[in-house]
Formats: sequence, C-alpha cells, structure tokens
Amino acid sequence: MSSPSTRENLPDSGSGGSRVPDPKRFEASKWVLFVDAFMNRFIRVGGLFVVVAVIGIFVFILSQVLPLFQGAELDASGGVHSEALPEGNYLALVSDEWGERPLALRSDGHFFVADLNSGGKVSQIDSVLPAEETISAVAAKPGTGVIAVGTKEGGLHLLDYAYEAKFSGGKRSVVESVSKAYSGKFEGPVRQVGFAQSGAARLIAALVETASGPKLLATLVERKRSLVGSGTWKETATVDLSGTLRKQVPVSSIHLANQADSILVVFANGDVDYHFRQGSSAKFELRQTFTPFSDLKKPGISTAGFLFGDVSMIFVSETGENRVFSLYRTEEEPVRVFHHTKTFPSLGKPATFLSKSLRNKAFITGQGDILSLRYSTTEKVRWEGPLPFEVDHAIVGSKYDALILLSKDRRFHRLSLSDPHPEMSFSALFGKVWYEGSPEPKYEWQSTGGSDDFEPKLSLIPLVFGTLKGTLYALLFAMPIALFGAIYTSEFLHPRNKVYVKPVMEIMASLPSVVLGFLAALWLAPIIEERVPSLLCIAVLLPSAAFLIGWLWSRQPQSIRKYVPPGREFLYFLPVLVTLLVTGWKLGPVMEHYVFTVPDSATGERIGDFTRWWPTITGTAYEQRNSLVVGFMMGFAVIPIIFTIAEDSLSNVPGALRSGSLALGASRWQTAWRVVLPTASAGIFSALMIGLGRAVGETMIVVMATGNTPIMEWNVFSGMRTLSANIAVELPEAPHHGTLYRTLFLGAVALFVMTFAVNTVAEVLRQHLRERYKTV
Repeated sequence: MSSPSTRENLPDSGSGGSRVPDPKRFEASKWVLFVDAFMNRFIRVGGLFVVVAVIGIFVFILSQVLPLFQGAELDASGGVHSEALPEGNYLALVSDEWGERPLALRSDGHFFVADLNSGGKVSQIDSVLPAEETISAVAAKPGTGVIAVGTKEGGLHLLDYAYEAKFSGGKRSVVESVSKAYSGKFEGPVRQVGFAQSGAARLIAALVETASGPKLLATLVERKRSLVGSGTWKETATVDLSGTLRKQVPVSSIHLANQADSILVVFANGDVDYHFRQGSSAKFELRQTFTPFSDLKKPGISTAGFLFGDVSMIFVSETGENRVFSLYRTEEEPVRVFHHTKTFPSLGKPATFLSKSLRNKAFITGQGDILSLRYSTTEKVRWEGPLPFEVDHAIVGSKYDALILLSKDRRFHRLSLSDPHPEMSFSALFGKVWYEGSPEPKYEWQSTGGSDDFEPKLSLIPLVFGTLKGTLYALLFAMPIALFGAIYTSEFLHPRNKVYVKPVMEIMASLPSVVLGFLAALWLAPIIEERVPSLLCIAVLLPSAAFLIGWLWSRQPQSIRKYVPPGREFLYFLPVLVTLLVTGWKLGPVMEHYVFTVPDSATGERIGDFTRWWPTITGTAYEQRNSLVVGFMMGFAVIPIIFTIAEDSLSNVPGALRSGSLALGASRWQTAWRVVLPTASAGIFSALMIGLGRAVGETMIVVMATGNTPIMEWNVFSGMRTLSANIAVELPEAPHHGTLYRTLFLGAVALFVMTFAVNTVAEVLRQHLRERYKTV
C-alpha cells in the first residue's frame, strides 16, 4: 500500500483516477541536445572538408597538367641587343652556351664579339687565316666549337672557338678564343664546304672549282695524340666524289651528319644525293638520290639542315614549303634511306636562315623580319610572327631559352624564349606520331633513351590500352568464379557451410597487392611458363565436367537425390573435380609433346615446347611475365569484392519471392535464374563495376608481374603497362615540373576520367535496373 505522500506526487488524469507519466521524463537534457547539435555540425563540416579536399586535389592535378598545352613565348620586342658591328659581309654566327657573348665571322676572317650582359659593347678578334686569303665558303655548327672555312685561294681551314668562364672577386666573366686547328690546300677556289666531328675524327666535304671542272672532295682528318699535349689534326684520307655531280647543275649546299658518316649534297634543281661510308672506312657509296619537292613547279631548295640527332633533315623550298625527311629502313630496303615524314605550313616565301635546337627537335626558320619556331616531332608551329628588325643569321641558344640573332643592321640580338614543353600536343598524346627511325606513324611510350638526342615518345594510348587489357583478362577470370560462387552460396549452399565462405573471402581480400605481385612474379609465372598446356586442359575439363555433372544430377529421380541433403551436393562432386584437375595437370605435358612441337635447332627433331611453338604459329612473342599471369593474380584480388557484394544482393532478395516460385513448381535453379537473379541485378551490376574499378586502379600486381612493356597487342602471353603502373614506375625519376612529370599527372587525369565514365554509366544502368524490378 502506497503512502499518501507518494499518491500526492502522482498527477491525476481525471475522474478515473488513472495516473500518467510526467512529460519531463521524456525531455532530453541540455547536454544531450548540445552534443547532438555539435555532432550534427561537426559531421556537416567534415563532409564539407572532404568535398573541398577532393576539389583541391583535382585543382592541383589540373595545375600540373594545363602548362603542357601552353605555347611558346618569345620576347619579340627586340630583347637585348648590342652596338652595331663594323661594316662588312658576315658569314657565320655562333655563341656561348649562356647566350651572353655571340661571335660573328666576317668575310675577311675577323671575328666580332659583343657582351650582351654589359651594354653590348663590340670587340674584335683578329683573323687567324693567312692574310692573302679571302673566305668564299663557311660551315658553322653551333655547339661543336668548330667553324670550317674555304677560301678563294683554295685554302681549307678548321677554326676552333672556345669560351672559358673565369671568376674574380665573386664575379663571373667569359673569355672567348679562336685558333686554327687544321689547314689544307686545294687546286682551286672552294665554293661550298661542310664538316662534321665525331670523337677524334673530323670529316670535311668541299666543292672545289678546278681547271677541269668542279670537284666534290671528302677529306678525313684525325687527331694524333701524343703523351704531351692534345695532339695535332692531320689528313688521313681524301675521297673524290666528283662522279656524282651534275653537269650544268650547281651545288647549292653540303651537309654532313655529326657521326661523320653521311654527306648530303643539295643541287640547285632540288635533287639531293645521300653519300654514306660504313664504319671507319674512307670509301663512300651513293646510297640515295631524291627530290624533296618533286611535286612542286619549283622544286628548288632555298635552305636545308639536319635536326638534332642528325637522323632527320628539314628542307625549305623556294616557295617556303617545309618538309622533314627521316632515315629509316623498310622491308623492301636493306639499308636506311631518307623518306618524307612530316610537312609544316608554308612560309609563303623562301627561307634565308635555318637553325636547329641543340636540346630537342625544334628549329627556327624564316626570311626578313618573319621568324618561325617549329617542332618536328609534333609537326606544330610553336611561335611565328614579325620582329622589329630583319634577320641575317639566327641560332637557337644551347639551353633552348633564347634565340641569338644577327640583324641586317649588324647588331646582335638575344630574344628570351620560354617553351618548356615543346614536344607536347594533344595529337602527340592521343594520336599516331611519326617518330624518327620508324617506318610509319604509331602510338608509342618511351620516356627515356640512351643518348642526348633521344626523341621522347609520350603517347598515352599504349597505357590506356594496357589498362583495358589487364582489366579485361582479370575480369574474364574473376567474374565467372565470383558470380557463380555468389549464386551457389546464396541459393544452393547449406546454411551451415555458408559461415565458412565469408571468412575465406575476407582473408583473400586482406592480402596486400605487393604480396600478390611478388607471388605472381616469382612463383606463378614460372609455373605457367612450364605448364601452359596443362592449364588449357584444365580450362576445358573442369567447366565441362561441372556442367555435365550438374545436368546428370538434375536428371536423377527423387528416389536417388533424397540421399544427398540439399546444399551438400558439392561434397560428393568435389572428389570428381579434384581428380579431373589432377588429370588435366598430368595430361598437359603429353599434349605438349604431341601437339605443340617445333624443330630442334641442334638435332632437327621435333620437340614439344609451347613457349617456342606459340611465336612460330602466331608471330607474337611469349614472355614469362605476361597478361595471363596478371589476369590470374589480379582476378584473385578482385574475386572477393565481386563475390561479397553480389552475394549480399542475392541474399537480400525477399524470401517470399523464393517461396512463391517454389510453390508454383519451379526448381531451385529456375527460381535462382528467373526470380532471384533479376531482382538482385542492380546490386550484382554494382559489384561488377566496383570490381572493374579495383582492376583498373591496380598497381603493384601489374608492376611486379608484367614486363611493363607499353605495347599494343591482345596477345595473352605478352606484357603491358597500365596507367597506374606507369605512374608508379616513372614518377620517382621524373624531373620536377618537367614534361614527363606533368604527363604522368595527365595520366592520372585520364585514369580518373576512365573511372568516372565507367561509374557514371554503371550508375545509370543500375538505376534503370532498380526501376525495372522495383515492383517485383
């Protein structure tokens, strides 16, 4: 019995005397309300920070990518210029590597130099040539430190020029010097001259006017070193190439490759003779004669020159047409000869100057006050426009950061140049490019080479192809196993056995990619190399046996099937499948011995060897670390993701749908195929897309289990390189803010776009499937 005081504290609900609880008991405390409000705002702010972080990452990546597509910038206002040089005919222009002290050669043999960092004051360097000789031909190659000079008196001289940096009082100064390294004598005036230097050998080609007519002579000069000093240059051989000259057709210019093995003679009618010498021999052969502008009414050549690397020649016609011819060998030709590979927009008039870059495949050309900067690899004009003066001679700075010009009014000019990514364009990234040495345009990725004149090949297409190839082979292996496993686990497996499946899948998913890649490279790849026929046997036997056993079991009467509990059938069929697995593994070597045979090079007898049989039959290579290895191991990594999500989707289908289907007489398989699977199709599709995303972004397995060769072929026994693996391999060695560095970020953007596009399509299809089956 309650006390009166207790009854007084209870509120009265009315005449009935029933009691109701105090409403204050259900009110939240101020602390709870404060925590709830705080966490609500905290979660919102956290979500906002996530969005901002993602946008920030994307903005950062774009900031690294966009500079790739910026054009060249040239200070065309006149830049830094010098005082006017003395009157005279200036024949050649060279400069130091810093572009501070350009050097010009006058026809009387005197050199004139200006210090562009100190007001452009001009000073003279006296001639080192004999006083009685007058220059009639000059060949100057910036960056070589040599100028070849021919005179009207038949003299042939090689002049060495050098720059030396000195430091005094904390300041740097550059001092130039000119010396005569070699002198020769011909029987007549030298009309044209060209030279090349390769190590301790120099090759000089000269057109000499003699009493019996013009002669084309090639002189090989070598330096004989001694124990003391650098040695002297001496003539070792002279070859007469006059038999290839045309009567009544003068020679316009002579060009020599820096390897000192090639001579190109340009004639006034537009013909070009290509002479080549093999090895250290002094004997030349006329390898090719071609006409670069044979299709034009005026096929004459106004100027020509080698591009960096001396594999390609740029020719400019009398009408301003620009064409590049490169050396390569075709199947019909036993040796490399020149072929037309690229065409640039016309200048509209003949060019009076042409100079190559010493760092890349860029070159400058033009006439008068018009200057054009062009890049051979991309076939693009980087900059073109008028200058405030007319150009007499022009060279590209050694560091590709300036242009050094000698104007018609005899002044040196240095124009600042900013073109950090000349080899980059949209067509170079995603289109076919005709690279030097290649017989045709193609997609190619090769970021580094073994020489300074290497031509970067940065096409992303082989990487995109490799990404799709690896993903395809991984999903071909993972999808059937994961989906059929999910269907069997959800619809047919006994509930007591289901509890063991999920932990196994979680263990598979927890294995690090680097461990899987290590196992693929060092354990799986050698096994597959020796047992490809065994895998072929297993791939035929196991699925066929599984379907056959299932079909036979479904045809058995209920009097037999009742002895096997539903969901435990696999325990009885598993020994059969294991037996077939072992049988297929043992049959592989037998099949290889009788089917995949090739002749033995030593004995001539046929032996079983699949790794040699495959290239013989298909013409494609067999590599130990190939796409099949990646497909198996990457598929192993993808299976848990697809299986888990698909099995959850199947298990979440209402049991009433299954019961209704079975009650109407459908079998378990009919119910799974026609009722459960369509209902769970949206979730299954999501599982496949997530697995696809996992395979697209995989890095370590691809890096370790393939040869990382960026090739474009569907051969399952060859390697590939994916976008993600390429970033992992190349980024540590990429120069900061260099072209390769930014291209790798562009690869990340391409990977993001691919994933985003796939996920967008997947979401649209998933919503369509949900709408279709939402009324079920």
